[in-house]
This record gives sequence, structure tokens and C-alpha cells, in this order.
Amino acid sequence: MKNRDDFLPVSMEDVKKRGWSDIDFVYVSGDAYVDHPSFGAAIITRVLESRGFRVAVLAQPDYKSTKDFMRFGRPRLGFLVSSGNIDSMVAHYTVSKKRRSYDYYSPGGKMGYRPDRAVIVYSNRIREAYGDVPVIIGGLEASLRRFAHYDYWDDRVRRSILVDSRADILTYGMGENIILRIATLLDRGIPIKKIRDVRGTVYLAKKGEKVNYDYIETADYDVLKTDKEAYAKAFAVQYKNTDSVRGKAILEYYGDKVLVQNPPMPPLEREELDFVYSLPYVRDYHPDYDELGGVSAINEVKFSLTHNRGCFGACNFCAIAFHQGREVRSRSEESVIKEAKLLTELPDFKGYIHDVGGPTANFRYPSCDKQREQGVCPGRKCLSPTPCKHLKVDHSEYAHLLREIEKIDKVKKVFVRSGIRFDYLIYDKDPSFFKQLVEHHVSGQLKVAPEHISQNALMMMGKPPVEVYEKFRDKYFHLCERAGKEQYLVPYLMSSHPGTTLDDAIEMALWLKKFGYSPEQVQDFYPTPGTISTVMFYTGIHPMTGKKIYVTTDYHEKQLQRALLQYSKPENRNLVREALHKAGRDDLIGNTEGCLVRPAFGQDRDSYHKVKSFEREGKRGAKKAPHGRTNQFQRTNGKGKSAKSTNSYNSVTKKEKSNKKA
Repeated sequence: MKNRDDFLPVSMEDVKKRGWSDIDFVYVSGDAYVDHPSFGAAIITRVLESRGFRVAVLAQPDYKSTKDFMRFGRPRLGFLVSSGNIDSMVAHYTVSKKRRSYDYYSPGGKMGYRPDRAVIVYSNRIREAYGDVPVIIGGLEASLRRFAHYDYWDDRVRRSILVDSRADILTYGMGENIILRIATLLDRGIPIKKIRDVRGTVYLAKKGEKVNYDYIETADYDVLKTDKEAYAKAFAVQYKNTDSVRGKAILEYYGDKVLVQNPPMPPLEREELDFVYSLPYVRDYHPDYDELGGVSAINEVKFSLTHNRGCFGACNFCAIAFHQGREVRSRSEESVIKEAKLLTELPDFKGYIHDVGGPTANFRYPSCDKQREQGVCPGRKCLSPTPCKHLKVDHSEYAHLLREIEKIDKVKKVFVRSGIRFDYLIYDKDPSFFKQLVEHHVSGQLKVAPEHISQNALMMMGKPPVEVYEKFRDKYFHLCERAGKEQYLVPYLMSSHPGTTLDDAIEMALWLKKFGYSPEQVQDFYPTPGTISTVMFYTGIHPMTGKKIYVTTDYHEKQLQRALLQYSKPENRNLVREALHKAGRDDLIGNTEGCLVRPAFGQDRDSYHKVKSFEREGKRGAKKAPHGRTNQFQRTNGKGKSAKSTNSYNSVTKKEKSNKKA
């Protein structure tokens, strides 16, 4: 039974029960209040609490007036503002800019509890209520929008969120040490406008004001909002300075004001991470939400463990490098095992640890020894297009950690469900972890992210060549067969990424056909702030090379690329024919084995009747599909024999699973 007294105060009644005469910080969040270390709000508030600061939580306040923001009165030190675990616009809209119907971070999944552009709205309401009270913004939305940024929903370059929110300071990246430093200075009586030297912060100053670090200048916002080449160059500067060792301060101009980003705060080291995850989280949503249907975002993480931070994979479409950084750090085995034991004592624990992961599950250390002293290489990726010669590949500690967790009393199984970096895994000359993963830690299916197979597309995405994925796939199914296990792959695929063409999509479709893949879901590229790919989408320029690239912005052409990746779906036939005709590949329209789609009705009446005959047979339980493709409800077992899927398997996911013949 949850006890509301175990949570931080959410009302004045809670504050009075604690005997507090005042509050140091009010933490305003666009998410419902979930006290779990997978939620940034929980970590920041618990870290402040551990240092003696009095913190109240104002989750999803009524943003249409100032009343809710005055619930706790004026805090002694200030307001901390975040939109929640994800950008509020991503939380509200699909890639086609349609309003979502379900919010995983709100009670009962109901939409409407937070506004669009939550950080801006909340901060301006606070200003209306209290004038010059210190306002510090942070979290993912603030972090990724800290500079002038292309906004997909407005289809224009918006100002830094610090400017639009009228906040005093923006914190970016992992915020524990940043917020503690700011809180300590405020507690000493230092005015918020005088706090100018904290790493990991952004502030507005007057032109000519002294900057405390070596800096690089970019451009004025009036230039960035219209000059795409200048915008791409500015982003390249920002991206190359996300490293805490090499990174310099960056200046961006707004008329007579200058936006100053101080260099990044160094990542938390092992002992610091251990402390953060040892704090007294309730690991559940606040009891106020019980009657509203709870908060479903807790379901995926309640029995999962985060063991690392950062990712040196640095895919171009991913914002982790711009937010958490490429410097990987991990918790000690003792810390993770202690948390695992804690999970076994929760009343609804069923014996399964759902995940031991992070941004990338199989990273434990920096990619090479020199990173701690020299930082991350600004002009070289660690894994793509080929692995760096300095790359250290070692899964031994991670493998040992998983085995030790499995030994804990009450633990039946430990799974790995967050992203496994398959190229890093296949580069390991010691095959023991791969074997252990397949035999012990796959819950029926393993999620991996090849994203595409065209070399052109993969280069644009910052992914390894398709041959690396194929080698991984073959090894995976070989190990599954040796273990006598019927297990699947869930390869995530992306359409319409900047730089990709219809020819790339056709190449992908032919590859899917060759290996019998039938993807149920394909992700259209979603331009979100803070990624190389989004800059490419907006400018048509690769910011790291300066080269111009082809970009698909036309909605119909995006539909054509997506349809090709799901060419076998009946509803996509007309789009596939159109795409093939547009690309000059009419040779792939026909009735032969090598074709992707049959001719349209009227072009070949005989083939039309054959198709209708097949569809009638399919409704009667036919097991084979055209072109020899296995029916999507069949898979092969670990011994290579055909096996029908069970109802429980069909309910696991609608995402694409590859069969054993792949």
C-alpha cells in the first residue's frame, strides 16, 4: 500500500505535515508525479532533498491561470521547470502532426494535462504570478532547445527556449551536479543574475559582458532563422562541443543580448551514479492518481534497472549525444545488484527483471582509454562507418552483472529489452556474452536497430553497413538453433530519413523480400530538436560535412517510401506500383518471383483473378503466401521446423519479427 508521506509534498497539507515553514524549490513538471529513477523529476528532487533542500512537486498544474502556480506560495530559492521525460510536442503529436490520443505520462493516459511547449507556458505563468522569482528550466525539452533550433511543428527556426520562456538559467544534459551547484549558490545569497560560471548552464547576458570560459561565436538569430548554411554551421559547432573535456563555451546573439552556453558539466562518475540510484524512491506513481487510472509510463520501467548513461554510438537521428553526451559512465555492479534486490521486495514483483539497460544496454565504459583525458573525438564516430582502431570491445563485466542478478533469491529471469548495439556485440572476439544473451536474457524477441540496408541511407544515419547486421543476424539465429530456442528479432526500420531516395527504399524492399521480412511497423523519420538528421531535414545540408543532400519533405513521397518498406501489405499495392513507376523500376511490377507487386487490375486480368483466388484461399486457412513467403502468423522453431504462433505470441507485439529462415 502506497503511503503519500513517502512522496515529496504535492499540496500545502503535505507541507504542513512535514512541519516545514517554507519551501526552497517548487519543481514544476509536465508529467504526472512518478517517484522512480527513470523519471528526471524524481532524480532531481531526490538529489536536492538528500542535500537538505525542501522541495515540493507541482505536477501538471492548471496552466490556464496563475492560481495553481501559487499553491505553495513563493519558494525561498526558486522554481525548477521541466516539460517531463520527453518533449511536450513529441508527446502530443505524431510525425504526421496529428494529435495523439494517449499520453503515457498522464493519469489514465488522458490527453490535455500539459500544454504544448510546456516549459515556455509554465515559465511565463510563474513570471505572471511572482515577477522576478528565480526560474531555472531543464529536462529534455529545455536541453535540446537551448540554442536557436528548427521546430518541425512550426516549420521554422525558433529562438532559444531560454529567450521565449523568460527563465533565468537553463540547465542542459544530466542535471544532478548542475542543480546542486546552482542551489548552493542561491542558498548562499548569490543573486540568480550573478550565477554565470556553472558548467552545464545557459544564460542571457548583455553584449560585451565577460564570459568565464574560452568561447566560440556562432551567429545572430536573425541570420540563423533565414540562412540555412549558417544554421548548419552553427549546429556543427554546438555538436562538436558537447564533450566535457574538449567543449568550449558557445555564444549566440539576439540583438543586444548574447546567449552564453558554458561548457558541459563532466558526467557523473561511478560513485556519484551509485549515490543517485540509492536514494529512497517509492518506485511508483503518486496515490492521487489511483482513482484516475494510474500512470502507464511506470509499467515498462518499474522492474527494470538502468546501469549506464551516455552513448558513443551517436546515430545521427538520435538526441542522446546532444543531451547525455557520448561519454559513457556506468554504475558499480554492487549498486545495480542492491537495486535488483530492492525490486524483489516490491509487492507485485513476479520474479522477472524486465531490463538491465540504458541508452545502449551493452556499454559499460568509454569507447577507448584516451577519452577520459582527451575527450571524445569531435570529427570521428567510434563505431561507424567502421569501428575506430582505438575501440575497446569488452562485454565481460556486463555479462557478469547479469549472471549475478540472476542469482538473487526470488529472481527467475533477467532480460535485456533496451537497445543492444549489434555492431559492438559482433565486434567482440569473445563470443561468450552473445551466447549468454541468447540462452538466458532474450524474452522471446530481441530488439535491434539496423534502420535501413541501403549504404547511402546508412551513411546518412551514421549506422554501420548492412553486412554487419547480416553477420549479427546469422549468428543470432545460429545460437538460437544451437540452444533449441524459438526466438525472434525485432529490427527497427526507418523510412524517409534525410538523404534517402526512392531507389534506397526499393533496395530495402528487395532485401526484405529476399530474407522473408514482413514489417508490421515502420517509423517515418521524425525531425526533433538536437539531432544531426533534423538539421539535414531542414537545411538539405549535412552539418558535419557541409555537403548538400537530397531530402524528402513531400508528404506523398514519404508515403511512397514507407509503402515500399511494407510492400506486401494489400493496402499499399497502388502506392508501391506508383513508386516503382516513378523510379523507373516497372520491371518489379509483375507476376514473376522477382517482382515486388502484381500489376493493377486491368493491366493483367489473369493475374488479378489469381490474386483474388489466393486471397479467398487465405481466408480458408491457407498457409503459404505468394512468392513462397511464409505467412506472417507462422514462424520456425529452434530446430528449423515450421511452428504456428501461439495466441500469447501474437499478443506480444505488432512489431516486425524475422523468421528462422532469415
